[in-house]
Amino acid sequence: MQEFRILVLGVRFVLDEHPDNSDPTIEDYYRRMFVVDGELTLLDVIDTSGCEEYQSLNETWIQSSHGFLLLFSLTQQGSLGEVDHFRKQILDIKGDDLAVPIVIAGTKLDLTVEREVRRNIIHSLAVRWDLPFYETSAKHNWNINDVFEDLVRQMRKRCLPAPKMLNYDIPADTAFRRSPHGCVIT
Repeated sequence: MQEFRILVLGVRFVLDEHPDNSDPTIEDYYRRMFVVDGELTLLDVIDTSGCEEYQSLNETWIQSSHGFLLLFSLTQQGSLGEVDHFRKQILDIKGDDLAVPIVIAGTKLDLTVEREVRRNIIHSLAVRWDLPFYETSAKHNWNINDVFEDLVRQMRKRCLPAPKMLNYDIPADTAFRRSPHGCVIT
């Protein structure tokens, strides 16, 4: 089984749950198993949303991560500018010449009336940056798996070939996360 560390930068993102009372100033850490293309992959997901002001921590997280999920809110035009900042920061630290695994995702797709970011603007940026883009809703779990599957495929291309996998009977949607009370399996 391959294991990858993913760093989430931008607006708040929660796997398989959407608590209305989440604290956006504390990093979250999740361990989640995904089956992508028939192969089991363990993801360590570090969600640093709300911690962007800690530049030295961001650099450490970027250096130690294999892939990156850059998030912005489809309901906040200003959050799209943060994505370019994080993209440049990642390329500065990881190196421009490397094909760094990055996926861009717009969140809050379910809030159609409040949408501020037009799809054509996002598309033109994704084409210019040559990065995949998804529109998601953590609340309704729309396109969440697609985002992580794309990122896993990119990371696999950059790493050594995956070892042959045994057929484990672990559901693909099994998630592990840390909480103050220990590991939680959802």
